[in-house]
Amino acid sequence: MMEDKADVVVLGAGIVGVSTAYAARQRGMSVVLIDRREPGSETSYGNAGIISSGSITPLNNPSLWKALPKYLTNRHAALRWNPLWALQNAGWVARFLADSVASRFRPRAAALHGLIGASAKLHREWIVKADAAQRIRETGWLKAWRGEAVAAVKAEQALLAEYGIASEWLDRQAISALEPDIVPVYKIGLLHTETASVDSPGAVVKAYTRMFAEAGGDVRQSEIKAILPDGDRWRVVLADGDMSARHVAVALGPWSADILRPLGYRVPLAFERGYHREFKPNAARSLRRPIYDIDGGFIMTPMEQGIRVTSGVELTDRDAPSSFAQLDQVVPLARGVVEFGDPVGDAWRGSRPTLPDSLPMIGPAPRHAGLWLAFGNQHIGFTTGPATGAAIAAMISGASPPFDVAPFAPGRYI
Repeated sequence: MMEDKADVVVLGAGIVGVSTAYAARQRGMSVVLIDRREPGSETSYGNAGIISSGSITPLNNPSLWKALPKYLTNRHAALRWNPLWALQNAGWVARFLADSVASRFRPRAAALHGLIGASAKLHREWIVKADAAQRIRETGWLKAWRGEAVAAVKAEQALLAEYGIASEWLDRQAISALEPDIVPVYKIGLLHTETASVDSPGAVVKAYTRMFAEAGGDVRQSEIKAILPDGDRWRVVLADGDMSARHVAVALGPWSADILRPLGYRVPLAFERGYHREFKPNAARSLRRPIYDIDGGFIMTPMEQGIRVTSGVELTDRDAPSSFAQLDQVVPLARGVVEFGDPVGDAWRGSRPTLPDSLPMIGPAPRHAGLWLAFGNQHIGFTTGPATGAAIAAMISGASPPFDVAPFAPGRYI
């Protein structure tokens, strides 16, 4: 039944998978990109659309210990957690907290800085090549505090400066000058000036997919059943037939662990579930860039269809029923900052794949030649997708990746 053959089959058509496929095609390989849904329709659709130069601080950082008391109440908009899930995944929780110590912070921040820098450069190149440059905004993004936060702003600005990342400290008046149409609820802000954003992350992923197809890549929509070693090749079992490939890249985001389990890999993958809802914009009261409301625990960002309000993190099973408690909590707060109208469409939910150290897996599977892993990019997947894919493509071809991939080696967990 071996019908179709390719040098590389990429499983998953989110930002990481599409980037892997395009980067491999750029290197002259025959590439097939496969997903059960259209490209950019899952987690890569529902994010805040930020290409963030400064997202070098893992979620589990030393400040987490100070914030734990408020998170343990399970009422804060920034983090909700399912107690039963926490009990059933106590090992993951313990590893996650263990990586929050100060000694493990800077090595991970440096690793993320390398990945993000390479990825932001590729985003800016690819979005032009993909004829989607009109979607990118070079307006930075604003982290804003409602209360007194001088110490927090100073610490973050110092950390960014340590890695050569520019930012600007803003008081209430400066924030009003930057965003004249919002209500002046913020006392202090930090503008990440080297950060960009897009008006539709899903549309950008689709544009990158078209660019891949125009370069000779093959895009297919099919249910992925299994991947099986087949001599010195791989058999990819699909709902509508099989494929044979020299290399398989797993970029299935929160579903990656499922496809790898039959091969003996137990991936410690958890899920930062998140929600968003979009609202009709008020043309007279525009929002000019994404704003991260630190105290409120949400992001609001201008999108193609309106104002998108995204909730914080929900730690629970990937497929557990939706709980809109966080979104219901933050939408009124967002309305108190920028005026917007009725909802556009339904509320959305996605699952961001996260490993205990908040670093993705980027590299070869330890025990199977030709199997490549590219997932676990947590809540910065849209930012880091291009360089993740470029690194996998480089390693497949025997070239050097565009950043140091050692900290992301899959062998650290499996």
